[in-house]
Amino acid sequence: MSRMFALAVAVVAGLAVAVAARADEEKIPLDKLPKAVVDAVKAKFPKAEMKSAEKETEKGKTVYEVAIADGDAKIEVTVTPEGKIVAAEKEIKLADLPKPVAAALDKAYPKAEIKKVEEITKDDKVTYEVLLVSADKKKLEVVFDKDGKVIETEDKSKEKEGK
Repeated sequence: MSRMFALAVAVVAGLAVAVAARADEEKIPLDKLPKAVVDAVKAKFPKAEMKSAEKETEKGKTVYEVAIADGDAKIEVTVTPEGKIVAAEKEIKLADLPKPVAAALDKAYPKAEIKKVEEITKDDKVTYEVLLVSADKKKLEVVFDKDGKVIETEDKSKEKEGK
């Protein structure tokens, strides 16, 4: 019976860790966002419609991620509680990649299936993040600078769909 008890304790502990890992991210109703966050998003994207928001705490710092729709564009804006925009991730079409980035992507992954393309602005620096499935069936996230240089490649093969 002690083995069953040990197994039960291990399962409960594992669930507690999983819940704690997600506890740093919580959905926030739009009407509960700090005024400074709302004002910052509206100032930067005056015609956008706010869709949803999450509050995240990472390394002791709190930020709000606000999902907006600006025309056809889907954008996720990361804002500090004081209203400073830290980053903006905008989903774009493959055809909208700058020519050097598109050429580098085509050269490095000629037979890849492109799943998602984002233009990321962080501290006034623009990068391009491409989620793809390579010819050898690896799911990769590749980050390019504006000149087409690969900054980072991350294997996402083990992650579930939708991430």
